Amino acid sequence: MIPVGELRNFGIEQNSKFRVLKPWWDVFSEYLCVAMLMIGVFGCTLQLTQDKIACLPSHFTSPTPEAIDCSHIRTYRENATSQLTLVSKPIVKEVFGRKNNLDIHQYVFVNHHCYERFVHWFAKFFPYLVVIHTLIFMVASSFWFKFPGTSSKIELFVSILEKCFDSPWTTRALSEVSEERGEEKLVSWRNTVSKGSSERQTDEEETRVLLRSSSVKSNPEKKATEPQSAPSVLDKKEGEQAKALFEKVKKFRTHVEEADILRVMYVLQTSLKVFKFLVIIIYTSVLVPNIEIVVKCYVPPDLTGFDIYCCNHNKAHLFSKLAYCYICFVGVYGLLCIYTLYWLFHRPLNEYSFDQVRLETGINDIPDVKNDFAFLLHLVDQYDALFSKRFAVFLSEVSESHLHQLNLNYEWTAKKLRSRLAKNASNRLELHLLMLPGLPDTVFEIPEVESLKLEQVKNVTIPASVAKLEKLKELSLVYCPTKLQLSALNHLKEHLKVLRLAFESLEEVPMWMYTLHGLEELELNGPLTNEVSKSASLDSFRELRALRILTLHSTLAKIPPSIVDVALQLQRLSIYNDGVKLQAFSTLKKLTNIVSLELVGCQLERIPSAVFSLINLQELDLKENKLTTVEEILSLQHCRRLVTLRLWHNKITYIPDHISKLHSLETLDVSWNKIRKLPSRMFHCTTLRHLDVSHNQLTSLPVEISILQGLQFFSAAFNSLETLPEELFSCKRLKTLALGNNCLANLSSRVSNLAQLVRLEIKGNRLESLPHEIGDCPLLTVSGLIVDDSLLDLLPSGVRSRLSNS
Repeated sequence: MIPVGELRNFGIEQNSKFRVLKPWWDVFSEYLCVAMLMIGVFGCTLQLTQDKIACLPSHFTSPTPEAIDCSHIRTYRENATSQLTLVSKPIVKEVFGRKNNLDIHQYVFVNHHCYERFVHWFAKFFPYLVVIHTLIFMVASSFWFKFPGTSSKIELFVSILEKCFDSPWTTRALSEVSEERGEEKLVSWRNTVSKGSSERQTDEEETRVLLRSSSVKSNPEKKATEPQSAPSVLDKKEGEQAKALFEKVKKFRTHVEEADILRVMYVLQTSLKVFKFLVIIIYTSVLVPNIEIVVKCYVPPDLTGFDIYCCNHNKAHLFSKLAYCYICFVGVYGLLCIYTLYWLFHRPLNEYSFDQVRLETGINDIPDVKNDFAFLLHLVDQYDALFSKRFAVFLSEVSESHLHQLNLNYEWTAKKLRSRLAKNASNRLELHLLMLPGLPDTVFEIPEVESLKLEQVKNVTIPASVAKLEKLKELSLVYCPTKLQLSALNHLKEHLKVLRLAFESLEEVPMWMYTLHGLEELELNGPLTNEVSKSASLDSFRELRALRILTLHSTLAKIPPSIVDVALQLQRLSIYNDGVKLQAFSTLKKLTNIVSLELVGCQLERIPSAVFSLINLQELDLKENKLTTVEEILSLQHCRRLVTLRLWHNKITYIPDHISKLHSLETLDVSWNKIRKLPSRMFHCTTLRHLDVSHNQLTSLPVEISILQGLQFFSAAFNSLETLPEELFSCKRLKTLALGNNCLANLSSRVSNLAQLVRLEIKGNRLESLPHEIGDCPLLTVSGLIVDDSLLDLLPSGVRSRLSNS
């Protein structure tokens, strides 16, 4: 026989790890199964250890069946006692009763014969049926835990739930979230809503204590000193564990919200138990009357001389009572199953709402869950509502981001961040953070930061502590959507001067950008297409009253009309169009105060006529377009203040003579074109200081270059120059002369006339030697002389010495 304790373990303790998914009715059903199992085991024990039946002949001569009456038969015990007394002891008194002259072996035979042939099968096998039915009930109760389609989900859910609830580091994190996020809201809610309800107030206080109870238990030393406090930071190991658990919860939630198989399996399991209950109740109720105390038995008369026996079923009375008790237990079990089905179909189990948890913790972003996840949490609620409350905090982005923030602050200390400070192109002290999981709070402990650049940083929220960065003037957000707290926005309105944004869609452009009234420079890098430019989000430039510089990296079909809103104060407009043709330049005419205009990669085939009306224009950059001719350059004379003209990286083949009309021009860059010859009239722009004609197809330079007495920078590198005009060395103010990668065979000794020469590039030519007079350039040094090493070694030692000591 199987011990009762082991059977109990099979039914309950084997699934103890799933206890959180066993509602009260399932637990009660298990206890009922244990009681029914005890009935079966007790009946089996009696059946196996004691006599089953005792038979006596009805009378000495065989009567007809109709005349049989077994009521006058005494019990088998009295007859057996009389027989044993006659055998074992001498007769001391007269024995009453009928004598049938049968020996003990004949009685044993008759007993077995009658038991096997005439006792009803239900009366014989009732205890075994009880054991079998109970085991079936136990298996049916656990079958959805073991079914292949559900067991993996259930085991994963239970393991996650246990980690969320029992791990000390988890409790510390949840306590941190609960105290910081929910303390004030919980207190005010209790004072207002629960003012007249003492019981609800007690429950809420109990919940708050339980939310932090595991932390106290895990560290008993803190129990007396700080029973309700949690450490403000998590160490690195605990932070990694928290991060891993959050990822596991996310994946599990995504997986189980896609289907409803767990609830279906639970319905099938309960339906199976209800069907089993109905079968047992029906056939047991019908068959229980067949458990008879007195049984009539027919035996062949040639065996004993008697053909009719009256038999007493010894356990019939007890088995009858056990059967009715068993029917009662099965009935209660069936009612619980019916209630389970009612609960499954009556309750809205497809969704689980955390409204109460939001009120108690003050965390408002806990998402409601659906399908299998919701069903599991409903089951957990029947076990202990505190489990689902603690689990809910893990579903909140606030708690997750808070834990990530604690871990991030621990890793990125203020000392480590300060070591990454460097000067940027604007000569500001910049802190550049790349691909971090969040923005460390320690950033705001470095008051010397002037520029903050965040590149591909996730979940950025700039808090009120940004006010500590009093020197912060520049903010760059490269592919990291950012939120601002209200107090942080007020600070940036007053102090922020430069904002650079890179984004993948216009929806990522923060709306708070348009409220920065003190912003002077704005750079947008993203898909600002023609259609999108009509949206309301780009119609708000009018609020940027202090904007002076606007840079757009996009694929625009035309200049956004909203730029007109800041036309009067806008001084510089730069459009980098990534090779998409820009048309409709009428908007440019309204930018009357613009000083610098860059139209890069706009597929321009000619200089837009709208540019000629910009009377205050000083710089014009038309890089990487499709300009082949610039005949309309004459019209640029209307831009009387134009000092810089950059036509580089185009396909220009020649420069027209009327470029000489640009009397105010100081910088001219026509590099990276296809120019074969420079017009002599170009050198009548006497104000030129910077001239770059490199990366063209020039074979010679006009002698009129000597006219440019104010020339300071001249580059003709990467051409096909074979000789240089001697007049070039009459430009005595030259500081940089770049002639590398040409076909020059010699360098004039008049190079010594360039008293202000600082840099000379002649590497990549056919020079066989350098003039000794190169050492007479007082400001030229070895570092500023870019030449083949072999030529430098050919110079006299005295010349090399002068160049080294200059």
